[in-house]
Amino acid sequence: MAEITLGGNPTHTSGELPENGTQAPDFKLSRTDLQESTLEDFKGKKVVMNIFPSVDTGVCAASVRKFNEQASDLDNTVVLCISRDLPFAQARFCGAEGLDQVQVLSDFKDGSFGKDYGLLINDGAFAGLHSRVVIVLDEDHKVIYTEQVPEIGQEPDYEAALSAIA
Repeated sequence: MAEITLGGNPTHTSGELPENGTQAPDFKLSRTDLQESTLEDFKGKKVVMNIFPSVDTGVCAASVRKFNEQASDLDNTVVLCISRDLPFAQARFCGAEGLDQVQVLSDFKDGSFGKDYGLLINDGAFAGLHSRVVIVLDEDHKVIYTEQVPEIGQEPDYEAALSAIA
């Protein structure tokens, strides 16, 4: 379990992030068209997972915008923006912002992604949502970078995450 903060107040996650060099757990997440997406859908591609509590918060929205801006420069790489927001909210946000270089996926159905990846927030005001995390996978979907952002209101280290796939 990781201890993180929300506005300086301690809160805890459900476990630990996958370790570098390990195979990423498979997942079943919902796309904006409500169809299911799994890790297998991105076979042979590097994967950047930008995970956050909600697109309806300023820092989360900024991270989706930043990764969308960077994504077009990445070879053989898909950027997944994952939260527990309803797919309708994710689609509305990306449509209004003109974001088309990232794919948004939702863990709204059962939260199993957050549990399997050890990043579900267990307590505090954001209990039940995902913590702010970046996980990068190679083409074989082995973990090559993880970042559990220690304060939910801070942005991730974009440069470190993207340099992991260079």
